[in-house]
Amino acid sequence: MYVDLEKFWADDTLAHEDNCFSPKAPQVALGIRMSEECVFAELGEQGNPWGYTPRERRIELNRRYNDKAEEIVGRRLLPESLPEPDAEFPYVKRIGEVFEGKYVHNEVAEWLEPSADSPSELEALLDRVDKLDLREFILPPDWEKEKKRIFEKYGIKPSPMRHIRGPVTLATSIFGVENLIYLIIDEPDLARRFSDTILKVITGIASIMDEEAGYDQTNRPGGFSFADDNCYLLTPDMYEEFGFPILRSVFERWSPNPGDMRYQHSDSAMGHLLPILGRLDLTGCNFGPTVLVDEIRRYMPKTRIDGCLAPFTFMNNDTENIIKEVKRDCEMARECRGLNLSTAGSINNGSLLTSMLTVMYAIQNYGRY
Repeated sequence: MYVDLEKFWADDTLAHEDNCFSPKAPQVALGIRMSEECVFAELGEQGNPWGYTPRERRIELNRRYNDKAEEIVGRRLLPESLPEPDAEFPYVKRIGEVFEGKYVHNEVAEWLEPSADSPSELEALLDRVDKLDLREFILPPDWEKEKKRIFEKYGIKPSPMRHIRGPVTLATSIFGVENLIYLIIDEPDLARRFSDTILKVITGIASIMDEEAGYDQTNRPGGFSFADDNCYLLTPDMYEEFGFPILRSVFERWSPNPGDMRYQHSDSAMGHLLPILGRLDLTGCNFGPTVLVDEIRRYMPKTRIDGCLAPFTFMNNDTENIIKEVKRDCEMARECRGLNLSTAGSINNGSLLTSMLTVMYAIQNYGRY
């Protein structure tokens, strides 16, 4: 399987211009850059792709992986330097903890455990959240001292928060899937209050972290993104009542300009929500592998589509079906452009560099504009 690597990467640079909509783009853009999870299977090394890897071990694995990547796909893909241990800021509590959920790791992935199981429990929880001193809760006691030390030693400021768990995924984690659905149907006022409180907490945390990063409303960077896999569990009417107002309000506040990022990731079968999401003027999206370019384009004519290769097709290193799916997506994008060929979801351990090369081959042979 031959790929002209020099030509591919030169063409790919042009393909990413204008958010992948450039009329000068010679081919579909490639969004796949692999992930640090992939080093273990690729190198035949033991390790937990989703767990902790010591810093020096991580750097060593990434360098060896990059040596192989450079040979196969012509690029070094993973970072080979990491912040010094004493340059990392103290842990800032996350939104799930604000809602009294607990993040746990089960040796495979991290999960957010629920904190309420009935409408009365939820109402009491929201009472507590609404009274919470958010700054005092999320920032650790040594925050100011450590922030000052890190800036003086490394010149580094805290990062603003521009990405967060989506509202439906958060709500189903905190309250349960069936509970949320019945709540929206049976107790719409409490459901609206739940949605309003989620919005309040998101804007509160984002505002606090803007301030900690040294920004105010006049100079803060624009852009915001959500990861909301579970949005597909709601009907359009339910989503419009519960999730849509949160995204709309956050985008209005942090992404008011045409070029500001407005992004939604939902690697699920959420095509029934496209007419609603289309009203948000998203600049980019990454949806499930059953939600294809032609369907997305009907509602999002100006949105960059990061997809739509099925992650398991890619992880199974199924050459025939990789080419088949990439060819399908390229054909759908030929007239509308704006496709950034990526997996429709995460790139998992087991996905090999030869599969990335297969995608490149398919783009070079079937993805020319």
